[in-house]
Amino acid sequence: MARDYYEILGVPRTADKEDIKRAYRKLARKYHPDVNKEEGAEERFKEINLAYEVLSEPEIRARYDRFGEAGVSSGAGAGQGFGDFGDMGFADIFESFFSGFAGAGTQGRRRGGPVRGDDLRLDLKIDFQEAVFGGEKEIRISHLETCNTCSGTGAKPGTRPRTCSTCSGTGQVRRATRTPFGSFTQVSVCPTCNGTGETIEDKCSSCGGAGVKQETKKLKITVPAGVDNETRLRVSGEGDAGARSGPPGDLYVYLFVNEHPEFQRDKINIRSEVKISYLQAILGCRLEVNTVDGPSELLIPAGTQPNTVLTLEGKGVPKLGNPVQRGDHLITIAIEIPTKLTAEERELLEKLAKIKGERIGKGGIEGFLGGLFNK
Repeated sequence: MARDYYEILGVPRTADKEDIKRAYRKLARKYHPDVNKEEGAEERFKEINLAYEVLSEPEIRARYDRFGEAGVSSGAGAGQGFGDFGDMGFADIFESFFSGFAGAGTQGRRRGGPVRGDDLRLDLKIDFQEAVFGGEKEIRISHLETCNTCSGTGAKPGTRPRTCSTCSGTGQVRRATRTPFGSFTQVSVCPTCNGTGETIEDKCSSCGGAGVKQETKKLKITVPAGVDNETRLRVSGEGDAGARSGPPGDLYVYLFVNEHPEFQRDKINIRSEVKISYLQAILGCRLEVNTVDGPSELLIPAGTQPNTVLTLEGKGVPKLGNPVQRGDHLITIAIEIPTKLTAEERELLEKLAKIKGERIGKGGIEGFLGGLFNK
């Protein structure tokens, strides 16, 4: 029967890497054979481990999502036996879950191999117009790069790191401990090599033995049309360099859009307000209004009421990932009532009121018009 790795870990198919890792750790603590002696716990633990190996690697996960188990049968995580856990040994997994205690007799794996670098985050502010139409942005980042002098080894050119004599290259030291629950071996990071399994006698003068150097560089990134606040862009390979010539992490650029003095964003629509006179509202008119595409003509129908929303189709924000599809520009109509009238304007309005049969009296049309005139 086909196994659903998402169901095994209890996560949805939309779960990110951190969600998968948290679910795996929780289940591994529960079903670890050194903790759970119930029948079937070991098989359950193997199943959990296999699911994590597949879903924790983006490329393998993508194949699994597309083809199921058939897509990962020859990839990482397929067909591995108990005791082989990818980059981590049995003792390493147990140590990470139980604060450094591993079952007596377990063997740690040498830690001297390449390690992937850390991912980095950069917050970038962009203008409203840039968010709508996208474009190219130049950014500056400070990250760790592999030292060119020693090629990431940390050792002086012509020399090589040596196996740590304290831990014999495992990166760990162990101390036997007896408890009421049996004998355990306490595992801790080797203090001599700091867990690398190697020591450097002649350090590289450029990086001081670190194998990496802090560098500042300029990058050009493409901002796609239709991005919004906290849209995340991934720049592959521009994070920190990995230890011991490991691959670099990625750079994640989070976008924050500056407010516009006239326009407001409403998903893929744009909103703004236009003020017209009461005469324009009554008689109707054509106006030139601002849009993100430049000036555009707007037809105000006769008899337009306050707060009416008129639509300019296709003048909104392009849909992220499909820039051909755009939202609309929604314009709210505000009607201005004059606070002052000339004698001629008052006379004309009084005639209009009589034609319409409006009652004139204090507090009514006359009071209102009189108030405007006398201000």
